[in-house]
Amino acid sequence: MSVSQVAAAPRAWIAIGNTVFRLRDALLPVVFCILLATTHATWPAQRRSWDLALNLVGIEMLVAGQTLRALVIGLAYIRRGGKERHVHADDLVVEGLFAHCRNPLYVGNLLALTGLLVIHNAPVAYFVGVPFFVLAYWSIVTAEEDYLSRRFGDAYHAYCARVPRFLFSTRGVGVTVAGFEFDWRRLLRKEYGATFAGATAILVTLGWDDFQMMGRPGLVASLPSMLLIWAQLVAAYLFVRRLKKSGRLGSG
Repeated sequence: MSVSQVAAAPRAWIAIGNTVFRLRDALLPVVFCILLATTHATWPAQRRSWDLALNLVGIEMLVAGQTLRALVIGLAYIRRGGKERHVHADDLVVEGLFAHCRNPLYVGNLLALTGLLVIHNAPVAYFVGVPFFVLAYWSIVTAEEDYLSRRFGDAYHAYCARVPRFLFSTRGVGVTVAGFEFDWRRLLRKEYGATFAGATAILVTLGWDDFQMMGRPGLVASLPSMLLIWAQLVAAYLFVRRLKKSGRLGSG
């Protein structure tokens, strides 16, 4: 990507990206919840067995997204929270999975969100949700690229020229993995909340779908097992949170 390509991004689109960046932690979950509440789940070909298979596909997509995030954070973390809710970077991170994809965290997020839509399997949710989430992250990336281009100049342009924006380059993956020690403490410290939220979202979506398709009896039948799983998730969340607060997982 050249300087001219960055400059060619519409300023209005960059402004939208900056706004979405500031609101993303609330905006994206709220949009998903609205889609969940206002659309009706369907069983493929009206078969419960097919729905269960589709649920598995959706769960696997979400797990794949979370796994990708875990690899990114464990190998070479980049601070994506910005500074005072604005796009910000102290350094240009090009190590770890960022040597193979410029936005692996966002790819992981899109996989996870799409997986939840697959579990719900509502045509309107697909039609509205997938384009919305793609455009939301595209606008964020546009805003970040504008900022990084201005801050790091030629170094960032060279990085863009060799590393895809969303796709993954497999060149040198073995060297990347071998060259980094996986930081489990950093992974737990940074990602335990997102993992808990993702797992909770799966349970809520499954329970809501059972209620929509089978009514109260369907929800009552599945609720005990879901509550048992969620209680274990809460226990794990609180345990890791305590470790983090105690400093046993490091800092930063």
